[in-house]
Amino acid sequence: MARLRDWLLRQRVAIRSLLFWSLVYCYCGLCASIYLLKLLWSIGKGPAQTFRRVAREHPPACLNEPSLGTHCYVRIKDSGLRFHYVAAGERGKPLMLLLHGFPEFWYSWRHQLREFKSEYRVVALDLRGYGETDAPIHRDSYKLDCLITDIKDILDSLGYSKCVLIGHDWGGMIAWLIAICYPEMVMKLIVINFPHPNVFTEYILRHPTQLFKSSCYYFFQIPWFPEFMFSINDFKPGALSGPINHYRNIFSCLPLKHHTVTTPTLLLWGEKNAFMEVEMVETTKIYVKNYFRLTILSEVSHWLQQEQPDIVNKLIWTFLKEETRKKD
Repeated sequence: MARLRDWLLRQRVAIRSLLFWSLVYCYCGLCASIYLLKLLWSIGKGPAQTFRRVAREHPPACLNEPSLGTHCYVRIKDSGLRFHYVAAGERGKPLMLLLHGFPEFWYSWRHQLREFKSEYRVVALDLRGYGETDAPIHRDSYKLDCLITDIKDILDSLGYSKCVLIGHDWGGMIAWLIAICYPEMVMKLIVINFPHPNVFTEYILRHPTQLFKSSCYYFFQIPWFPEFMFSINDFKPGALSGPINHYRNIFSCLPLKHHTVTTPTLLLWGEKNAFMEVEMVETTKIYVKNYFRLTILSEVSHWLQQEQPDIVNKLIWTFLKEETRKKD
């Protein structure tokens, strides 16, 4: 009887896995078809406009604004990759590490670099494959364990053992994983517009509307075509493979086997977020076995920290300064 029960359990897991991957690949095909139709429509309207390319000899002046901080580089010994970051605030102050989303880079944290440098050493990182950070060619170089190790190595290279960790969008995904895998490294966790990873994977399978909103996750599983589609719109050739490769490993790594967060956590959410449904946020608190604060901002979209920097900064200050205690 026990042997039969084990066999039935294995078959159930196998069937669930088959259905999951069937969904992934079917939706990949659907997304590719939609983008192909968009491409053909664009070419039909005006091929010259579709394939235009504007020459840019110099970066925008705003990227070298002195008030934002100092541009720095660090080479990680084990991976050999060189990372670019912008740092503000005095060395020796507590570290605040900022992880951007897709398709952004360090500049998305410009308001936070100015705001928090009075009490923190604020570091806005270009993630692996983004901006001026090295971009490995192979897809396997962007597995989640590589991205997690990057953050651990960055802390070591900066001379810190722990930090206040803030992540937005895909950077929020990485921030959740760091808090799960290396809780001793995170004094406080702040995530903007990304639920706990397990909530995301479970919710997306049960809600077709979220499946539609996350269509880029599936489209990005296809080789080279996503890069081509996005680069035709006057985007720098070759700049997208690294960022898109982040997503090409996500379905092989989720859901997580270990998922508990033991760090005090603040989750900020934009009510008008076009990519993530707000219903996921309440479920997220189940996975946080510590103080958890959730704030949903009305009339704000996915790009929370850039659209409403004053409000976001005030909420972060409040969370950083309040005493938090672990859940019983």
